[in-house]
Amino acid sequence: MKTIVFIGTNKSGSSYEAIKASEALNYYTVLLTDRKSFFDKRLDFAHVHSMRMCNLDNINDIRSAIDRIDQDRFSICAIVSFIDPHCHTAALLSREFGLKSFTETAIEIMLDKTKSRNVLSGTPYSPPYHIASSKDATSDIAIPMPVVLKAPVSSASKDVHMVSNDRQYQHAFADLRQRYPDSAMLVEKYIPGPQYLVETLTVNGKVHIIAIVEQEIIFSGRFIVTGYQMITDDDSQFFRQLKAAAQSIIFTHGMHDGPCHLELRHFDNSWKLIEANPRISGGAMNLLIETAFGINLAEETLKSALGLAPDLKRTHKKEAFLQYIVVPKGGVLTKVTGKNMVRNSPGITHVYVKPKKGSVLIPPASMGHRYAYVIGTGASPDEARKHAKSGAAKIKFNLRPNNIDTRNPTENASGMNHPHIGMDYFANNIIYES
Repeated sequence: MKTIVFIGTNKSGSSYEAIKASEALNYYTVLLTDRKSFFDKRLDFAHVHSMRMCNLDNINDIRSAIDRIDQDRFSICAIVSFIDPHCHTAALLSREFGLKSFTETAIEIMLDKTKSRNVLSGTPYSPPYHIASSKDATSDIAIPMPVVLKAPVSSASKDVHMVSNDRQYQHAFADLRQRYPDSAMLVEKYIPGPQYLVETLTVNGKVHIIAIVEQEIIFSGRFIVTGYQMITDDDSQFFRQLKAAAQSIIFTHGMHDGPCHLELRHFDNSWKLIEANPRISGGAMNLLIETAFGINLAEETLKSALGLAPDLKRTHKKEAFLQYIVVPKGGVLTKVTGKNMVRNSPGITHVYVKPKKGSVLIPPASMGHRYAYVIGTGASPDEARKHAKSGAAKIKFNLRPNNIDTRNPTENASGMNHPHIGMDYFANNIIYES
């Protein structure tokens, strides 16, 4: 039986969209996971044909699990992962088992922010940066404040700090050092201005630009992306330069085959890389791209992993906006209302609410604390944005207090692309019970 092995997944989003696409392509899907909760809620994973417990931090354990699949007389056609950091493990094992493999060296570099910065050193795409050892003080770093302090292997914004003075730097450094005691930290100049996400798939050395998305970012002590505006008119000089920069960055990392998404900002007449990630963006990005252009990027990435030619042609062009919802105060979820109202609103194509009754919701400390999303379309970018935001405003989280910290996170407008979009913007999404 033709089989695709998935190393890890989330319950929803691009990684699970890939599993659904695998089934649609008539492959048997095997999920290796270390999350016992998935087995407890096995019925939530209808598109996973076989789920197997495995220590995903131990490549030998994964290797043994794949050997056992072979012994069960399944024909493994691909080993993939759409999750950090398992995409590198999947590439290594794909090569080891004689399968098509994405470029493992490029993946390894992109997963380590310090390695990625060193590769781009001397190019116009890297902001000024410093790799800080455990003994480095702010006086040793010749980069003016504000700076961004990052753990080298973190993801989803949870280990990214913007600091504006020595006290903040020392506090952030100590926080990261506690969690990453053996790692050097990356310090880089804070680059202001709008941020763009570029989704790509490189096939046989050719970089395909799938989508360009402008991001709306709030600063809640961490950088949290809450809005995504699809760019459908991307043939201006501004976006041609962005595409050229993305292609050059991917080539410089040595990517010959594989997915990648980049986050960039335009500063001082050049594009600066904020982050490179060797996978499709998580969350609802696959659905946003499919809504705007008719491309199921998760499916086409799977085809590439199988050695098949992906179909990356746009079947249509539709203005689309993705709006996430976060909460400015924490609490225990008692109920969610408004979903059906949103589904019946004009221009709405997708609505998703993640938490169940009884879940503890908190103000966002990472991207994982985005609790719902709405995708809206329209005749213009502004109309798509309006539909998505007005739809998202109808979703209400009823919360009751508990012992968690329910204070508003500290905000800083310098971290926002659109200063009027802050945590207070989401205040109407919660009904706080006394």
